Amino acid sequence: MKTQLANVAFRDDYIRIYQNARRYMAQNGNPEQWAGKDFALDVERDIADGVLYETRNDDGVLLGVFAMLPSPDPTYAVIDGKWLTDGDYYVLHRVASSFAEGRFLERVLEYASGVCPVLRIDTHRDNLPMQKAILRNGFTYCGIITLENGDPRLAYERIRK
Repeated sequence: MKTQLANVAFRDDYIRIYQNARRYMAQNGNPEQWAGKDFALDVERDIADGVLYETRNDDGVLLGVFAMLPSPDPTYAVIDGKWLTDGDYYVLHRVASSFAEGRFLERVLEYASGVCPVLRIDTHRDNLPMQKAILRNGFTYCGIITLENGDPRLAYERIRK
């Protein structure tokens, strides 16, 4: 398995992964998350900012993409609840699997934990599969954060020991 910075040459592949993930969420009880989202803008911005990563298996099959950003994240500055830590952290955003193999989040976390021991992530209240995966991977629910557009998100933090 290899995780590396995303390559603009695969832009359309990344966009398709996000579109398929949005479709999957809508079909599985989470129709609001990423609704109306322009993934091309996110992908292009994240590549330009050097925060979009791809993960491929040993055969070169694209397993998924995610954004990983260093702190501080403005949307995490205010929480209705309490973070576990007050120091530096990395945030995982826009985690999306190609569904080529299972347990994509575990692969993302393995990579991200090697970069920073403190990780934060959030998800929509209706994204039950992601909530289960987050908790299964050692995150602690910390409270509710609010996105710039006013939408609430369930927020979690994990400290690698």
